[in-house]
Amino acid sequence: MAFDFAADDLDRIAGVLGVPVRSDGTLHRYELTHGPSGRRIALEVRTAVALPDGLNQPPNVVSVYTQAAFLQLPGCTGFIASDELGEVIFFARRGGTTSGLVVEREAGCSLYAHVDERLLNADFTRLPPELASASIALSLTETLFSDLG
Repeated sequence: MAFDFAADDLDRIAGVLGVPVRSDGTLHRYELTHGPSGRRIALEVRTAVALPDGLNQPPNVVSVYTQAAFLQLPGCTGFIASDELGEVIFFARRGGTTSGLVVEREAGCSLYAHVDERLLNADFTRLPPELASASIALSLTETLFSDLG
């Protein structure tokens, strides 16, 4: 699935997260803080990553740096930015699975990796709790895929 971040996309992400974007060529950085909790994270969106011949992956890499962790979503194929939820979901869809990196306005983040796409439109109330959170978090992405149903 081909996807390129446009300048409007980067501005939309900044608007939802409530912070400015700092761009340097293909690197776009957002720094988030949440005073009450003391959380601080940096979100980086790197576009047009040069890949060796033969690699079939979108050339976008989304990374989050926290005080205690580093999370990365290579091959980002899209995103959903929600003002209402105060979060941006970056996702990578490949081979019947979806992975998602959720970045919250309050400097929180979550990573859901290799979620079977059948779970995106499943009844989450019937899923085990270990799978329900991934199903709920990534279910917003199913509306972008015409082949899910």
